[in-house]
Amino acid sequence: MWLTFTLTETTLSPDLGFPVMTLYAVGIFIIMLGCVFSVNRHAEHLSEMLKEPFGTLILTLAIAAIEVSIMLEIMMTGDHNPSMLRDTVFATLMIMLNGMVGLSLLAGGWRHFEQTFNLRGALSYLHLIAPLSLILMIIPNRTISSPGPTLAPIQEVFLGGLCIVVYVLFLIMQTTRHKELFNDSIIFSKKPPLPGATIESTDNKHRIIIAASIGLIFSVTPIVLLADFLGAYINYGIETLKAPTELGGLIVAALVLIPEGLSAYRGAVRNHMQRAVNLCLGSALSSIALTVPAIMLADGLQNLTLVLGLSGSSSTLLIATLFTVLITLMNGRTTVLQGHVHLMLFASYLFLIFYP
Repeated sequence: MWLTFTLTETTLSPDLGFPVMTLYAVGIFIIMLGCVFSVNRHAEHLSEMLKEPFGTLILTLAIAAIEVSIMLEIMMTGDHNPSMLRDTVFATLMIMLNGMVGLSLLAGGWRHFEQTFNLRGALSYLHLIAPLSLILMIIPNRTISSPGPTLAPIQEVFLGGLCIVVYVLFLIMQTTRHKELFNDSIIFSKKPPLPGATIESTDNKHRIIIAASIGLIFSVTPIVLLADFLGAYINYGIETLKAPTELGGLIVAALVLIPEGLSAYRGAVRNHMQRAVNLCLGSALSSIALTVPAIMLADGLQNLTLVLGLSGSSSTLLIATLFTVLITLMNGRTTVLQGHVHLMLFASYLFLIFYP
């Protein structure tokens, strides 16, 4: 589709009319969503083949690259959208900590009554998600070095560096010294390997890594190329329909997170609650720790100002979400009731987008 647009010099402009632009945008979204699923699949194959921390790094960097490229295209298309970073990160937290956590707990609890996970590992995620999200989206409303809910350049440098440092430390802890905190508490029996299976597996390992790496590159490329067209439509659609700007952040976050959310849901249904917890909390953490510094750097190089502080009910909803996640994780066991509470918060987030 990108090649067709380029060769025909087609652009998503108001001259095409709203129905035609919507048709193009739906097609672009479907193609990009398929590519995101493909990225997720190839990254998981690499995670299985490579030793940590490379497997984890590949998955998080691939998803972060997609999110950053889409956000940059939207922010740089037409009028500068200074709140896109805030809206996308906030949408990511709401989708993963409320929407997907709630759906996973509800589906898993309905089938298995109660499910367990490693409490210390889950709290390790939350120990970083809570302070980083509050510093990013609440503190800017209280600082006096810059006007409005923004940060001064030196403050952005400090926050971006802080995100990277703590995430690197967390990654080292997760993949080396404390790997057991993030392992599934349920150990499944495995069949003994057949004679010669180890040799065959070793021979195929390099071919699988090369194939998955090539597939990953080919899957990410269309997303980056099509992000410009999707960004143009999101900006145009919000302006034409006079929709809230937060809707753009929700669309971007949903596009990137749907594959990981479905993986978390399948893990909960199969009674692998530890995998569901790792995916939901890990996605929320990587969005803050990797996406925020990248967007801050890009905007800083162009001398653009980011609106970071949450306004109105959103700040209260963020605090309520973090508090509820803490209560949910406190005893290491999950039930259907906890899932309902998180879905209630997610429904409140969606409602307040349109009726703030």
